[in-house]
Amino acid sequence: MEDILLIDAVERFANGEMSAQEKTLFEDLRKNNPDLDQAVVEYLFFMNEVHQHSKARDFKNTLHEVESKLLNEGFITKGSTTGKAKVIQLWSKYKRTIAVAASIAGLVSIFIASVVSSVSNKGNDSNLKPLVEKLNSQESKTRQLETKLNKLEAGNASTKTPVKPRLDARFRATGFLIDATNNYIVTNAHVVSQVQNNLIIENNKGDQFTAAPVYVNKDMDIAIIKITDSNFKNLPVLPYNIKKSSADLGETVFMLGFPKAEVVYGEGYISAHSGYNMDSLFCQLSTAANEGNSGSPVINKNGDLVGVINSMEKNADGVVFASKAGNITKAIAEAKKIPGNEEISFKGTSGLRGLDRVSQVKKLQDYVFMVKGN
Repeated sequence: MEDILLIDAVERFANGEMSAQEKTLFEDLRKNNPDLDQAVVEYLFFMNEVHQHSKARDFKNTLHEVESKLLNEGFITKGSTTGKAKVIQLWSKYKRTIAVAASIAGLVSIFIASVVSSVSNKGNDSNLKPLVEKLNSQESKTRQLETKLNKLEAGNASTKTPVKPRLDARFRATGFLIDATNNYIVTNAHVVSQVQNNLIIENNKGDQFTAAPVYVNKDMDIAIIKITDSNFKNLPVLPYNIKKSSADLGETVFMLGFPKAEVVYGEGYISAHSGYNMDSLFCQLSTAANEGNSGSPVINKNGDLVGVINSMEKNADGVVFASKAGNITKAIAEAKKIPGNEEISFKGTSGLRGLDRVSQVKKLQDYVFMVKGN
């Protein structure tokens, strides 16, 4: 009886038939019960397969309807004769008609495919929310005021040290260091796509440095940027590694990012091996994330990178997606082929392993940066 109630609850949740209160309670159960969360993921996968089968069947029916229409209008005919000679005869007689019919059928199939693709892509875009924070005009005015105050303070100081103006940014996201020797940072491709003029990274002390994108891959949603500012001081060797194998279901993870003007800690667990619509380049997390968390590193208890946060599902609380850490390895290999990036390499250590969470965060936060631009 409990199994029947569980199945009914999963179906109602997936179909959007729950009330707001029921949905909240059900999401809480998912967060505390990995088995239930996996059951929801498997049900959504099953229903997706059913929909795909239905689309294929409808497409076949459409082709049959096109064939029937062409027959009725005399564009093609069905011969009743058989044998090699008859086939050759029919081909000679109707090859032009068949070519026309094939062209029409091809155009119909391309049209249908494009419509389905368009609808599908629009659905994807509407259900996914990239986690880049758009900064408002009030924050811009505040930053301008801070710059003026800094200049006044510098002018009144005994040492006339010039103050570097702060960037008037339109957006904010997150990135983290992958090469402490050559100063390369990973963030999301959709973050870099926001840049129109300047790209800046800012550390947890508020210091800003110029940077430039050197590699972008939209499929993996991974971008690599290089700190180009000569004032940036190299950090010690990375205290984390990239996990070589996929993260396990139920594996606890934590994140550091910039959903506001200071670094913010979050935690959760791996809830599915694939991302939105079963995309194998991504994994699903059960956690909280906000605008500004795009590009946040996802770290397991051993201090290994398992992913890079990139988006969340709008219609489901606590459903967040991350580009898998293995994509970083692929991105580095591809970036090295671009002239000027030959020196890039990931040289990490197990410096976070064995530490308690507070110590891990203290050590990690120097390697996580705010990514800003205008």
